[in-house]
Amino acid sequence: MATSTLTSEGHQLPTALEPRNPGMALDLDWVRSAQANTSAIERRAKTLPGRRSVKKDYQAAWLCKAISLIDLTTLSGDDTEGRVERLAAKAAQPVRADLLAALGMEGLTTGAVCVYHDMVETAVNALKGTGIPVAAVSTGFPAALSPYHLRIAEIGESVKAGAEEIDIVITRRHVLQGNWQALYDEMKDMREACGDAHVKAILATGELGTLRNVAKASLVCMMAGADFIKTSTGKESVNATLPVTLVMIRAIRDYYERTGFRVGYKPAGGISKAKDALVYLSLIKDELGDRWLQPDLFRFGASSLLGDIERQLEHHVTGQYSASYRHAMA
Repeated sequence: MATSTLTSEGHQLPTALEPRNPGMALDLDWVRSAQANTSAIERRAKTLPGRRSVKKDYQAAWLCKAISLIDLTTLSGDDTEGRVERLAAKAAQPVRADLLAALGMEGLTTGAVCVYHDMVETAVNALKGTGIPVAAVSTGFPAALSPYHLRIAEIGESVKAGAEEIDIVITRRHVLQGNWQALYDEMKDMREACGDAHVKAILATGELGTLRNVAKASLVCMMAGADFIKTSTGKESVNATLPVTLVMIRAIRDYYERTGFRVGYKPAGGISKAKDALVYLSLIKDELGDRWLQPDLFRFGASSLLGDIERQLEHHVTGQYSASYRHAMA
């Protein structure tokens, strides 16, 4: 049965509704048997954008759902406290108040705010009282090539600063070399360092070589206790794609069927249009079911997606498209 946890302010955290994945012993037979039929997966992915079409009120409802699933993100070298505070304000009020009132969606917020460690404290203070959690990218993001003990320590520092979710980056060479024990041990160490904070394992799928590697890495990270598996850092040349998504969510489904524990999924990087968000949501509904369409089990890692969704919602309400600058992110 799902449980819930309330913050001291009485707000329910979206990451605390589902029992956490405790992990399991590394099952190398299961990992080695994982397959991915690339041609079949790519054929299915090509059909997805045309298979589901929602219009008018239904589209608006789905777009509001997408907003509630966004990890609103800023990961720039020129981030400042002011920018993060503005982003936090946008997360708490993601769409103009008049549009939300017209849609009957007052109180809608994003799923989380995602920042570098240096900005965690700023984001936590800016979001106080909203119930919106702060996610911190960690472990030498995005390359994960800093000394291992520093990567582990970074997790602890972000948790201490108030991050309730930690997006860690795996060591790609463990996957490329087929060293599944090393990947499992690394993921377990990082899960332990997170404590009560939920951990999202970033696979950097664009750098793993094959869809089969993606499937195996997904399983190993879940076996080691990942609460979410995530496609990308957003810094690779290839980020979230529909074929990769199919592989990862089918690994999630397989893991749930065998263990009874649900693991979340986060596509990140390159999802910037409302129509793309609708395709991803329909795919999740088809492959995993409605339960995964909640913030504790699905997130979009995005920065510009929200602006396009807000434009579409304004068109739905007013019948007119506005310029993108009217929906500034921060």
